[in-house]
Amino acid sequence: MAALTPGTKAPEFELKTLDGSRFALSDELASGPIVLAFFKVSCPTCQYAFPFLERLYKTYGGKNAKLIGISQNDAKDTATFAKQFGITFPILLEDTEKYSVSNAYGLTNVPTIFWVAQDREIELSSVGWVKSDFETISRKMAEAGKTTPALIFKPGEDVRDFRAG
Repeated sequence: MAALTPGTKAPEFELKTLDGSRFALSDELASGPIVLAFFKVSCPTCQYAFPFLERLYKTYGGKNAKLIGISQNDAKDTATFAKQFGITFPILLEDTEKYSVSNAYGLTNVPTIFWVAQDREIELSSVGWVKSDFETISRKMAEAGKTTPALIFKPGEDVRDFRAG
């Protein structure tokens, strides 16, 4: 089973955040669309992608579109990853025995990133590192916040177009 595709309804779920708070998808969608970014701390492509996701978060904050990481690791390893890669956006903790949310979303590789609209429709599904998908997410976050899209990739920065997950 491949990752859920655009046009699919995002499955409802509830997980705990790294700091122990409760996160329910339907509750959070009430305030705007959500970017869900699934990852494993040992994944080299996740390590490459997450600092760019942090740039999106720093640029747009949580204004009208939230960015949420979903870790497939325990809290200790996830906290170490967040500190090492400078991740400050909220991170949820997947059940590392059943992976029920990852399975519901059809994950086969990480990172896998979804743009979930307020009606729970998946508008973007991206597996691995796809530069054009990050540019699309940046544009959509800007639109949600009614701002101009920011330059996410720095001039002269060598950013790959694709990297498998």
